[in-house]
Formats: sequence, C-alpha cells, structure tokens
Amino acid sequence: MDKDRLLYALAENGYNVVFGARKHFATYDIIEKIPGIFAFFGLIIGVWQIYYPTFKYNTEVSLVLIFLSIIALYIDPYKSSKEGYKDRGEKLIQLHNQLRQLYYSVKSKSVNDSFIQEESEMNQILTQYNTGNIANQILFSDWYAHYKLFAKSQYDWIDEQKHFKFRDKFPLSFRFFAFIVIIGILLLYVYRYL
Repeated sequence: MDKDRLLYALAENGYNVVFGARKHFATYDIIEKIPGIFAFFGLIIGVWQIYYPTFKYNTEVSLVLIFLSIIALYIDPYKSSKEGYKDRGEKLIQLHNQLRQLYYSVKSKSVNDSFIQEESEMNQILTQYNTGNIANQILFSDWYAHYKLFAKSQYDWIDEQKHFKFRDKFPLSFRFFAFIVIIGILLLYVYRYL
C-alpha cells in the first residue's frame, strides 16, 4: 500500500474506531445520567403541582411525566451492563490513539519508504477493534455520539483525509427528525392561529 492510501485508510479506520468509542460512551452516559435527570425534574414538577393544583395544564404536565417514566423504564435493563460500555469505550480510545500515532508516523516518512510494518500494525489494531464491541446500543446513542465526536473531540488528523462537511456531522435520522418537528410546529401554528 502506498503512503497516500495508507494515510487515508488510517484516517478512515480512526474515524470508525473513535465513533465506536463515542457510541459506547454515549450509551453509558444515557444509562448513567438520564434516569437521574428525569427523577430530579419529576420531583420538582410533582412538588410544584401539589403547591399549585389549579394550574391550567396539570393534566398535560402529568402526561409528560408519565412519558418520561416510560423512557426511564426503557433505559433500566441497560443498567446491568453499563460498566461494559464504559470499559469498551476506554479500550477503543486507546486503539484510536494508536492509529493516530501510526498516522503521524506514516505522514513523516518519505513516499518512497516501505509501509509494510505500518500496514501490519494497522491490521493488528483493527483486529482488536473488531473483537469485543457491544452491539446492543441504546436508542439515540448515534445522535449523542456524533455530538461527542464533532463537538468534544479532536479529529483534525482524520479531517485531513476525510474532509468532513456539515451533513457528515449530523446523522440522517436526526436531520429527518428535525425536519418533521419543524413541519409539525408550522402545522400546529397554522392550525391554531390562522
């Protein structure tokens, strides 16, 4: 494999590995934080409803609390394996760092050098990457992983090869959901005020 192809392969694999890490961390964060956040706000709203029982929208607020409770029940089965998501995410970050070091090592070499050792090292890292990933990820972990990757990570070395665009940073399902929400808000506005 020549230098340019190897650099691109390293960046491509680096993206896959770091996205996998971020997805595992996203699942861990959702399992760890969301039920507590829902419980906190549910308690505050419940106390507020007791204090102000004549509030016009108490029924709607109670309905939202029920939906939040259903979401918390959906998350509950994942709790038993949450540490596995964290541990795998940490392992994938180590593999990502190895790929980044290998990328810069290849980048510093001459075009005429041999890259057999570096290609072999990349393949060993990919073998470790392909074993041990947790396939069962929680709903919306893709969206959160994209956020964690593009808003909270250093990915410049990957971007040198992949040249990310705006659309790459937001999952298609998120863009579709946002479009549906905007259309729904517009229709609700038209229905209510026109």
